[in-house]
Amino acid sequence: MPATKRPDPIYQRGIFKLYARPGRNHEIVWYDEERKRERSVTAGTTSDAEATLALDREYIKAKGGCATCPTCSQPWPDTPPVLLLRAVLDYLLSKEGTPGYASSSTRLGHLSTYLAETGQSEILCTQVTPDWISAYRAWLATRPVINPAGVVTGLFSLGHQEGCVRALASAINAQSGGEAGFTALQPKDVSKSPAYRAQIEMLARMFNYCLRPSIRYERAYRPIHNFEKVEALARTQRTNLLRYLRMAVATWGRPDAILEAKRAGQWFPEARVFDLNPPGRRQTKKHRPKVVVARQYAPFLDDDDAYLDVATIDGVWAAMRKELGLPGGREAGPKLIRRSMSTLARKLIGEANWVQGQMMLGHVKFSVSDIYALPDPANLGLALAATESIIDEIEKLAPGAFYRNVTAAGAGIRLVK
Repeated sequence: MPATKRPDPIYQRGIFKLYARPGRNHEIVWYDEERKRERSVTAGTTSDAEATLALDREYIKAKGGCATCPTCSQPWPDTPPVLLLRAVLDYLLSKEGTPGYASSSTRLGHLSTYLAETGQSEILCTQVTPDWISAYRAWLATRPVINPAGVVTGLFSLGHQEGCVRALASAINAQSGGEAGFTALQPKDVSKSPAYRAQIEMLARMFNYCLRPSIRYERAYRPIHNFEKVEALARTQRTNLLRYLRMAVATWGRPDAILEAKRAGQWFPEARVFDLNPPGRRQTKKHRPKVVVARQYAPFLDDDDAYLDVATIDGVWAAMRKELGLPGGREAGPKLIRRSMSTLARKLIGEANWVQGQMMLGHVKFSVSDIYALPDPANLGLALAATESIIDEIEKLAPGAFYRNVTAAGAGIRLVK
């Protein structure tokens, strides 16, 4: 009886091929030249994405990127040094799907460029010495920062340069038996924290920028007669910025947490608590806490009129910063709202109870298992009161920022109880 022809692999890398098996885990198959026969190993999953990652790991092992014993996972005696590029690739494969993957991929991407430009593609992990790192730092200091529009806005900051060095150390240390031969500097030693903080008046101007565009002027080449229509279009274009401002003021959240926020599994209306960490996302060193939501903002979450439908607000934020005269660089990026809210609230909460502000920021983790206990004054009640007080002050200067649901698209006014 003729043998059944094997279907085409769903993924292949080198000699390794990935096959799906109905009702069973995927299988990785390759031909072993040394043993002169075909060999296989289970991928341990039925997911195409996870099985592909498992095949990539087998490929890296075969290339010498992970020379360990399959039984005890310890490095073989007299293991040959590992190529730096292989160590980096193996590290990124292990990080894939984790919250820190995007950051690691960006920082280690600079390394590949550096090795290509300097002709060091074959350098080993053991050859990365402090002197080598010094040369790498000097190269990073010359690299331009290019915004999404392709415009050079400056050079890599010291903080970003050292972040690339720390990522490289992590990749080398992740190898079994590996140990980086250099020490990366800590963020506090190289990063300069932005000093600018927006006062309530400036925060209100940001809301008015979204709600009341100031575009009633004549252009050099033609006048604007139908400015009501033009203003309505501007409000529409600033809808996501308005949503960002509301959530940032109400939750003190980091920009990435707000951009990734979705209603399902994060909003608990009965307790008025919002979990800044979405379901299924693993917590990192930058802890995303559960926070109690200001009464003025809760109706937006109830009506699902709070979430951003874009991955970035960089463009509209840059336009607002220019019009309002905000400082450049890192001084007034989207994280400005978080820094400003914590500064304003600290004066209201007081130093004796500032731990509540640290809880809101995620700098102090609190072990409250019951979400209904969060609004209690002993937990986040004082931080909540401070936030609501600041929102009331913003509302006086920018009517409709919270109390009235005036959408950026100008869909009318609806009173919120």
